[in-house]
Amino acid sequence: MKNLVLLLLNLFVVTIGTTQEHKLSKADSIAILQALEQQQSAWNKGDISAFMENYWKSENLVFNGSSGPIFGWENTKQRYLNSYPDLTIMGILTFEVIDLQSIANGVAQMIGTFHLKRSIGDLDGYFTLNWKKFDQNWLIISDHTSGSN
Repeated sequence: MKNLVLLLLNLFVVTIGTTQEHKLSKADSIAILQALEQQQSAWNKGDISAFMENYWKSENLVFNGSSGPIFGWENTKQRYLNSYPDLTIMGILTFEVIDLQSIANGVAQMIGTFHLKRSIGDLDGYFTLNWKKFDQNWLIISDHTSGSN
């Protein structure tokens, strides 16, 4: 029993020591939202290459959708090109950010919705984006997106 109490006490102390609140500065919040706005604009022009500029150019980038995870920047770009080959399928994209918060120093998480207005039928869904600051640039390191219809 004494060992259990000591273990729980140690866990409590470790938890308190590691749960410091990380704040996202106003400048960083604006930079992330501007990056998202750039993505929306690129998408609506049918420019997947420009859309991908806000993703981390690494084999460690992960996109997770309805068909499972895809690893790497090139593979993610190819997935977008294959899934959205023309403006009819791409439609007009709008994002709505539900929450943006720091989850660690230099790392932020964004939760939101997307809407594709299309002549072939609209598409809506949700996303969770994990952003990391590299020098002065915020890039998406993990994207979990799923359609709701």
